[in-house]
Amino acid sequence: MSDEEQDASFQRVTDPARLRALAHPLRIQLLDVLTERGEATATECAEIVGESAASCSFHLRMLEKYGFIERAETRGRERPWRPVARSWDMRPDPDSPGSLRALQEVALLALDAEWERTREFFSQTSGETDEWIQASILTRATFWATAEELAQLSRDLQTITDRFAGRSADPSKRPPGARFSRMVAIANPEPWSSPFAGEKPAETSEEAGR
Repeated sequence: MSDEEQDASFQRVTDPARLRALAHPLRIQLLDVLTERGEATATECAEIVGESAASCSFHLRMLEKYGFIERAETRGRERPWRPVARSWDMRPDPDSPGSLRALQEVALLALDAEWERTREFFSQTSGETDEWIQASILTRATFWATAEELAQLSRDLQTITDRFAGRSADPSKRPPGARFSRMVAIANPEPWSSPFAGEKPAETSEEAGR
């Protein structure tokens, strides 16, 4: 993927109003559906998420209002939607009051959705073949890193699935036997309240600068 293509498919969101607009379970789900399928109508989205077409239409318009999706090319009388970016980087802006709280709401909703999907898979592994069970992983790791090193690891994780780009929109690019798959990766420092966190540096303590 060229730098131009990557820039066009990647969008950073720090604005509190945009983050708050996404902090709704159905809107997160709808954005996931459009990202996975490339485009879909409100009726198609409703069939996938199990909600009414009217409800999906309302939330899709809200996603459009805040710049997450746009109208795709019409298909006869159908008017599908598509995401404006292939991937998102949502972070708080230290100069924008409220962005951290808004991001917390979005992150917690997204985590709830992802863990529910993960739990569903592992609860149903008795119905999977050994090949797919062996191909799956739930891994955990601990390590010591600086903020810069952790930031680089985060960037690496954001692009690790780029090797599969294009397969959602173009089925001809999918190898025989390919299944729609998910990866959830989280890289974060241990909370200071944890006994494993170590000693808090003076420059980041509550007393610093007082």
